[in-house]
Amino acid sequence: MFQNTWQKSSYSGEGSNCVELAARVEGEGGVLLRESDDPSIAVVASCGALWELLSVVRGGGVRRLG
Repeated sequence: MFQNTWQKSSYSGEGSNCVELAARVEGEGGVLLRESDDPSIAVVASCGALWELLSVVRGGGVRRLG
């Protein structure tokens, strides 16, 4: 069985509150995203959708709720 290799954001430091990313199984395409504090839930995104998300976040277009 294939195991995802999760990579932590370089901005996360040593904390456990971060975003992790993994490439999907060969042939399926896209990437998986999850929060390290609840690794049981992951979302699937195309590479293009991930690029758009990162562009919005880098541009300051996302604000934290709560």
